[in-house]
Amino acid sequence: MFNQKLFFLLAVYISALFASNLLGMKTMPFVFGTHLSVAVFIMPIVFITTDIVGQLYGKETAKLFVFSGFTALIIFILGTLLANTVPWSWATYTRIGDAYDTIFSLSWRIWVASLVAYFCSEYIDVLTFFLGKRLWDNFFFASIFSNIISQAIDTAVFMSIAFIGVFSPEKIIMMAIPWWMYKVLGGLCYTPISYFILSLLWKWSPQQ
Repeated sequence: MFNQKLFFLLAVYISALFASNLLGMKTMPFVFGTHLSVAVFIMPIVFITTDIVGQLYGKETAKLFVFSGFTALIIFILGTLLANTVPWSWATYTRIGDAYDTIFSLSWRIWVASLVAYFCSEYIDVLTFFLGKRLWDNFFFASIFSNIISQAIDTAVFMSIAFIGVFSPEKIIMMAIPWWMYKVLGGLCYTPISYFILSLLWKWSPQQ
């Protein structure tokens, strides 16, 4: 039977996942001379959504969301490869060709780093969320606990795959630590919002 709540959460999840991957190419200056990807504002939504799904529907459904996102990213990457392979129409290329190629011609190393980091961190997020629930029996603490660990995994895996051999280990660590801290802070700020979303979903009338 069609589940309106689950469909809504999946739409939020996939939208936030793609927005963080596409818009995250932009960085902004931040405190202490650091530079942040704008994905720090969006990616926490992905992790919090799996926590909400886990709270409402259980671990297996949350895992299904992770696999759904992984499948969607693979399809997108393959679609990007196809789009970059076929020849341009000259009339279109003169208008948007350079900008299009710049945006969608990221190296395969970056794509692989994003894909592996996403899958590992999101899967760990589900596991640590339910571990947190067993430890505290509280959504807030379980969500923060899973956010801290999963964002560390996401940052470590992405930075390692994307930049080992490009930057020194010290440089990578100095890039990774503030990146991880700001994503955790974003998740902490968004967690109260998740309570509001949970309350709305609990009051939502049953699916038709």
